[in-house]
Amino acid sequence: MFFYMRPIRRLCLEKILPPWLLHSRTLSGAEAVNALRPFYFAVHPDFFGQHPREREVNENSLKKLSAYLENLQKPGFKSLKPTQLTFYVRETEQTSSDGHESLNALGFRAVTLTLHSRDLLSTVLDILNSCSLSTEHIPSSSANVASQPPNGGRRTFDRPIKWNKTYYSFTGFKDPEEELEKAQRMETSLMSWLDSNEKSAIKKLNSSLPLREELDRLKNQLSRQLLLSDIRWQRSWGIAHRCGQLHSLGRLAQQNLQVLQNVKGCTVIFTDRSGMSALGHIMLGTMDVHHQWTKLFERLPSYFALQRKLVLLEDRISYLLGGIQVVYVEELQPALTLEEYYSLLDSFYNRLLKSRLPFHPRSLRGLQMVLDRYSPSLHELGYFSIPTLCDPVSLPWFIFTKAAQARENMKRKDELKVIENELIHSSIKKFSLKKLYKEPSVSSAQMIDCCERLLEQSLPCLEGMHVCVSHFYSVLQDGDLCIPWNWKS
Repeated sequence: MFFYMRPIRRLCLEKILPPWLLHSRTLSGAEAVNALRPFYFAVHPDFFGQHPREREVNENSLKKLSAYLENLQKPGFKSLKPTQLTFYVRETEQTSSDGHESLNALGFRAVTLTLHSRDLLSTVLDILNSCSLSTEHIPSSSANVASQPPNGGRRTFDRPIKWNKTYYSFTGFKDPEEELEKAQRMETSLMSWLDSNEKSAIKKLNSSLPLREELDRLKNQLSRQLLLSDIRWQRSWGIAHRCGQLHSLGRLAQQNLQVLQNVKGCTVIFTDRSGMSALGHIMLGTMDVHHQWTKLFERLPSYFALQRKLVLLEDRISYLLGGIQVVYVEELQPALTLEEYYSLLDSFYNRLLKSRLPFHPRSLRGLQMVLDRYSPSLHELGYFSIPTLCDPVSLPWFIFTKAAQARENMKRKDELKVIENELIHSSIKKFSLKKLYKEPSVSSAQMIDCCERLLEQSLPCLEGMHVCVSHFYSVLQDGDLCIPWNWKS
């Protein structure tokens, strides 16, 4: 019955609403992508390479946003559940002049928004407005309901259309306001989320099993052939993508094995750019071609020489600072190449040479420090974070006053790591998991809290699954289940 009344509803709307308003809520998928370009530029993960946690948050939120926009374009959809997303927004020309939220010292701010619109245009405008980005670049033919009508008159209202409750009763559509309130009142529980996503995860996992076996085979084959220490990936690419990268390296080995003789004992990391990392790992840019990889492998002897110079430089700095060990920690520091890291160390060393620091040569042995760009601080893991351009006069006092606390933090870090590994092993055994791992931004204390509460549950649906402890609920493209470390029961 209601099917035959749809033309009537449309006719009624055409008579009730002005034409400029009726057609203002249309936007194609291509236009939506184009309209969101300033937003993508402000939140793209590649601009957060120095901030792993914020990069990870944006990557996860962009995946959810992409799925939401894709569902909006599917024909015949009725409603979508309100989706809450968090983005770290960089300071751009627009946000610096129009932003309402204050930027932190790192030059970005956290923005949380809830998507509950039923059309692409409203969703795009909600995103841009929430991030204080301009909407002037959106085509006038797709102006939002708050824009001016074509006759140049003044705005009629500054809010979305709010239909009477009878509209939703008559059409069968869900009231987005009620859905939003319901979502805000009720947090997703672990059990309910697993019930809703178990079948999807199993289907994706079963589909990925042949590729997973192929990935393990290729990785072991190349590691043995090239005598590599390890093969890793800096980003969370899918299994198919990783297999493609290993096939590419394998073809290079078949064509020019001689150029790869220098990689013996090294770790190869597939990442965004080619070179050697601050830790001495070989970085293969996934967008580069074999010719560029070949040039990198040919330059390895010069990289190894620079690496030896870097180790000597670290030892000299350690001697000037009372024996404190200079380390590079990937989770805490920007992603630097070997040349960039050496330049930072050299600049820091030259500053220290100009000052006679009152450190006994072995007074700080057992402690560790990392180079940073901001004020001196003590990390919860026990690392001293020292800025490259620090004041040599105030540095000794800061280190002396924090030394005891640093030793306690380091001891606690080691204890937590042991507990964490034991709980991971126990969880894998109890739930018959294929794999349990965590994202780098999840601390040992958070992982321990998560595993302890998991072990109190009965979760037969996890048998044979790959589980990643993160900050969000998500099913990855290869069937891995991502759960937040602070999940609710």
